Amino acid sequence: MSTNSLFASLALAAISIGALHSLAPDHWVPIAAIARARNWSRGKALRVAFLCGFGHVTVSVALGLLALSFGAQLFQSIGERMVSVAGLLMIGFGLAYAIWGLRHTFAHRLHGHHHHHYDHVHDPSNVSVWSLFLIYCADPCVAVIPILFAAAPLTTMETISIVVAYEVATVGAMVVLVAVAQSGAQLFKAKWIERFGDPIAGGLIVATGIMVAILDW
Repeated sequence: MSTNSLFASLALAAISIGALHSLAPDHWVPIAAIARARNWSRGKALRVAFLCGFGHVTVSVALGLLALSFGAQLFQSIGERMVSVAGLLMIGFGLAYAIWGLRHTFAHRLHGHHHHHYDHVHDPSNVSVWSLFLIYCADPCVAVIPILFAAAPLTTMETISIVVAYEVATVGAMVVLVAVAQSGAQLFKAKWIERFGDPIAGGLIVATGIMVAILDW
């Protein structure tokens, strides 16, 4: 196979893997769920999706580059273990968020009014964003490692182009999926959804984390 054909094949593989693996619910459900519960604007939801996607793909590529230097087996094993831990982290985060949501909801009902001091101290918006970012960083896609190894005969610029194609496909797919999910979630309007939005979001994140943990068992 000529280097041109190899480059085209690997670029297509990188785009396909990047986009298709982003369809997994753990890549977009947690972000969309919190965006709905916290009433984030479309712009904020997409910025968070971009941030989380960037962290996810950057760690994936970093593992691939380290594998090229020090051996594929070791870093593929590390990546797989990180994926397993990411599922548990997602479950823990979802539980903590659901518990906060329940406390927040019942505190408002007990007080009978909006408690500004309570919100200022306990509002998890910023914590949620950075917690999601760290969870996505801990959940790399090890499928990119074989692609980088296959790209060894290519020039540095061609390899960089393949990495960029993978990153753009992954982050782009996550942003689109979060946008679609957020738009769909906005169609469901009910008082109980608005009241229990945070606990529901936490429950969805827990369910997603359990699914990830089972699939990676």
